[in-house]
Amino acid sequence: MRAIPGSPGTLTSLFLRIMQCVFAAGSIASMSTTANFFNFTAFCYLIASMGLQVVWSFALAILDGIALVKKKVLHNPVLVSLYVVGDWVTALLSLAAASSSGGIAVLYFNDLGSCGLGEECQKYQLAVALAFLGWVAVSISSLIMLWLFAAG
Repeated sequence: MRAIPGSPGTLTSLFLRIMQCVFAAGSIASMSTTANFFNFTAFCYLIASMGLQVVWSFALAILDGIALVKKKVLHNPVLVSLYVVGDWVTALLSLAAASSSGGIAVLYFNDLGSCGLGEECQKYQLAVALAFLGWVAVSISSLIMLWLFAAG
């Protein structure tokens, strides 16, 4: 396997993993600073999904950092298949959580006009936006991993 940008152990992969972790942590922080997020199941699901995303991305960012320091490219077929499965699972969970939370935010706060909470509504919307940005980063990683797995 040749080292393509975004493959495990490259600087691009480290950047993508850090961005995934930052966006997911930002989404969690924005959502958890509100007082009533636990009243909405979709928002609780967003917190759980982004929590998994933070753990997964942080662990893989550490692996990428170690590989960069040791100047190794991580192309072990077993490791790549683990990356593929983990990335696709977290990508699908992130998309589902961001979409459901986005739907609830639009329904309650725009369509029904029941957002008398002011700043709290903006925090919900920010959390959803950060979740979608995190999904974009993890979807790029998952597509690169699938490409690498198929080429391997």
